[in-house]
Amino acid sequence: MNGDAITVDLLRRDGETRRIFLRDLRVMADIGIHDFEKTAPQPLLINIELWVGVPKGDLADDIANVLDYDFVRDGVVALVKGQRFNLQETLVHAILDLCLTRPQVLVARVSSAKTDVYPDVAAAGYEATRVRR
Repeated sequence: MNGDAITVDLLRRDGETRRIFLRDLRVMADIGIHDFEKTAPQPLLINIELWVGVPKGDLADDIANVLDYDFVRDGVVALVKGQRFNLQETLVHAILDLCLTRPQVLVARVSSAKTDVYPDVAAAGYEATRVRR
């Protein structure tokens, strides 16, 4: 399901939709299965889109009434720094788990891209989307 289809489904259901995102979060990750990937951290670009429920009542211009970007960014950075991953798939699913700990997140889409793994490829990556059940 692409982002437009998710948005349309939520609009039909709720009459309004909201999406927050972090684009091209740059992290150094200890990730990979190849010997050359195990010698040093490598750069990753992480993209996150979160469709969030519409808050009840007035936002009152108060961070307590919305999903804080810092929670997402800081959580991802801590996750990447805190362990070694063999696969981008495992990392992406761990980030999805993190994002969906917040009850206001209805749908989460996360992608990870290795930018230096192949000399002739701009990025090699993985993307997954999860809907709250």
